[in-house]
Amino acid sequence: MKNASHDRLLIIDFGSQVTQLIARRLRELNVYCEIHPYQNVDDAFLASFAPKAVILSGGPASVIDDGSPRPPVGLFEFGVPVLGICYGQQVMMHILGGKVESGHGTAEFGRAYVTPSERSLPLLEGWFATDNDKEQVWMSHGDHVSAIAPGFEVFGTSPNAPFAITADVSRNFYAVQFHPEVHHTPNGAKLYENFIRLAGFTGDWTMGAYREEAIRKIRETVGDAKVICGLSGGVDSSVAAVLIHEAIGDQLTCVFVDHGLLRQGEAEEVVRMFRDEYHMPLIHAEEQELFLGELDGQSDPETKRKIIGRLFIDVFQKHAAAVGGAKFLAQGTLYPDVIESVSFSGGPSVTIKSHHNVGGLPEKMGLSLVEPLRELFKDEVRALGRELGLPTSFIARHPFPGPGLAIRCPGEITRPKLEILRKADAVYIDQIRKHGLYDDIWQAFVAILPVRTVGVMGDGRTYDFACALRAVTSVDGMTADYYPFSHEFLGETATRIINEVEGINRVTYDITSKPPGTIEWE
Repeated sequence: MKNASHDRLLIIDFGSQVTQLIARRLRELNVYCEIHPYQNVDDAFLASFAPKAVILSGGPASVIDDGSPRPPVGLFEFGVPVLGICYGQQVMMHILGGKVESGHGTAEFGRAYVTPSERSLPLLEGWFATDNDKEQVWMSHGDHVSAIAPGFEVFGTSPNAPFAITADVSRNFYAVQFHPEVHHTPNGAKLYENFIRLAGFTGDWTMGAYREEAIRKIRETVGDAKVICGLSGGVDSSVAAVLIHEAIGDQLTCVFVDHGLLRQGEAEEVVRMFRDEYHMPLIHAEEQELFLGELDGQSDPETKRKIIGRLFIDVFQKHAAAVGGAKFLAQGTLYPDVIESVSFSGGPSVTIKSHHNVGGLPEKMGLSLVEPLRELFKDEVRALGRELGLPTSFIARHPFPGPGLAIRCPGEITRPKLEILRKADAVYIDQIRKHGLYDDIWQAFVAILPVRTVGVMGDGRTYDFACALRAVTSVDGMTADYYPFSHEFLGETATRIINEVEGINRVTYDITSKPPGTIEWE
């Protein structure tokens, strides 16, 4: 979303899985930035984009290899500050006359500590608590810089990175071997703050500005065409719908697909808010029989996702025809969805799992995608929702996946199991709210397990389902840890579920982090 009214920072992406976190840190500092894969950035692009500064991301390649990624030839003559991170540092050194090598025992992965040199550097202002302190960072490199380029000096070292922080102050070139954007470099945000200050950014880009930019881009893309929006009732699609409605008004028709996999009372709440409060054209597509009929008996998670994705498209196609002349389908796709499914901005990254709403539509549908939240993390979407005036009670809701309860029902899907799951989830969320914990938790839900266990209720034997409670804390959904409930809370919740939900006689709590697990069970 280019806009010449803002100073712009360019992030050249060399394929790191955490490149978007760089953008996130800059947004927190109210700096407008765009990520572009190195393949798309040449000297002509650089001149057209006219960045006030450039950041070179990390990446999985080795600068020593033939054909490895490079920034444009003219970057280092462009006259703007440049910050290289990990691979970005190595490619700077390689191009500017330094040396990069592999092996020799200098690889570093994970937590490390950087010690400052005796020289002062504006980039490090306020970063080290004292001149003698070490600062924790996160390293992830196999290659290493063995000789720095002419004009550079060393300002920080770690045990396996003698050139952990280097700079050519006269040209405003800075390079670090670690990743300041990740959570495990606790003071990393300070480096970005110092870098943008050195580059002269004023911090004039806010969520209000993003709203304006997004509305402008939606209008330019859509023109006078009609748009249908896949409204799931979750925060993402709801914010997307309100944003697009603000941009094009009644050119937008929302299609709320009730696939029979929603939480208790959710359909009624969504219809009331969007039809009665926001007065949007809304089609309530009651397609429970279609979805549940095809999912009946299915147990493979990827098969479930593909069935749901295909049926969503079929339903949208049917209602697009009913709307008449719709040319676009709007979705609430977020960046974590994208990075787990396809590489962002065309860069080289790894697919983790498929998402029902990522990857485009079949050509037969004849609709183009509008995804105004595609570059945002969940907390940023919530901030945008507040900017748009959505009620706090709705904005603060935990994430809910598009495939709904289907991926919280490992194993075979049946209607009785879904009804048990729906009731158990309602009790669990009620417990969390009663104890004042809802806003402390990123996401919480119940999964019904594909096993039955023996139990005793009263004087009788039971043979019912076990369920797992899941609750995690997170900042952006990319990593997560389990929420440390007290044993008293877990015991009370288990008792309520077993007493109030017929069909469950055993309750467990999932304490797996992400990674190695994902937040959802499937």
